Amino acid sequence: MPALDVEVIGAALDGADVRRLCALALEAAGIAEGHVAVSFVDEARIAELNAAHRDRAAPTDVLSFPVDETGASAGPRELGDVVICPARTEDLSEAVVHGVLHLAGMDHEADDGEMLALQDEIMRRAGR
Repeated sequence: MPALDVEVIGAALDGADVRRLCALALEAAGIAEGHVAVSFVDEARIAELNAAHRDRAAPTDVLSFPVDETGASAGPRELGDVVICPARTEDLSEAVVHGVLHLAGMDHEADDGEMLALQDEIMRRAGR
């Protein structure tokens, strides 16, 4: 397995771009290895996931589902899944970075702006 394995499900954004954005976000968070899946879904599917996992019965732009938050599992680290609804997202690249930073354990609702500042820096490095 490569150091970082990114599975892209859906074609809303070029797979190579998704992989590069994931790598930049994870590198910035100090994570070099693992598997992440990025899925692009419609409004009905993201609303279903949002209701089931966040008790919010409405579509949203991006959801993150971390799996191995500590990195303590045996074998390759399963970082988790990022689910993006293109119809609800102004910038798909930024949504990828945002979702992956959440997989890395960051939370803009609980920090003092660090996650969003890092997100902006990653987007600059990505040329976006």
